[in-house]
Amino acid sequence: MTTEAFIDATGEEAVRGHLHLPEGGPAGAALILTHGAGANCQAPLLVALAEAFAGAGWTVLRCDLPFRQARPHGPPIRTAERDQAGLRAAVEAMRRRFADARVFLGGHSYGGRMASVLASREPGVVEALLLLSYPLHPPRKPEQMRTQHFATLETPALFVSGVRDGFGSIEEMEAALRLIPARPDMNC
Repeated sequence: MTTEAFIDATGEEAVRGHLHLPEGGPAGAALILTHGAGANCQAPLLVALAEAFAGAGWTVLRCDLPFRQARPHGPPIRTAERDQAGLRAAVEAMRRRFADARVFLGGHSYGGRMASVLASREPGVVEALLLLSYPLHPPRKPEQMRTQHFATLETPALFVSGVRDGFGSIEEMEAALRLIPARPDMNC
């Protein structure tokens, strides 16, 4: 496996991150991974996932969302549409560079939420989603569900959650997944 810096400024938003190529060159499947609100593409979880997927023969791009490119610290503030445009730009960049690859989009927490919102607005933008620790609601605020777009999510999605996640319990996740018309799956 090789890892190289990745920069693409040809789209609506610049894409910056690290590209993991499996041994033998680019694969027929490409995964884009993004980070949560308090992290960046150097998050240990994303690095470990990228290495594992590349070791299994996938091409992986782990990239920073536009809010993180704009400032190194702090949460995203009113940047959701721009962050979704950044994900779209990453998908387009991967499709340009690896024209024959099937493209998947994944994200941890906020990055996964942005990926799912993009996929609900643009069905077919990617083949499937990998959503890690999806933030169903802010901690201790279950009345503020972040699932409004689930009813229009037609992209297959795999949700991976912990059993003690303050952003949503397993029971809340199971109920939320029933809102999705696509074939969602959950792993705890």
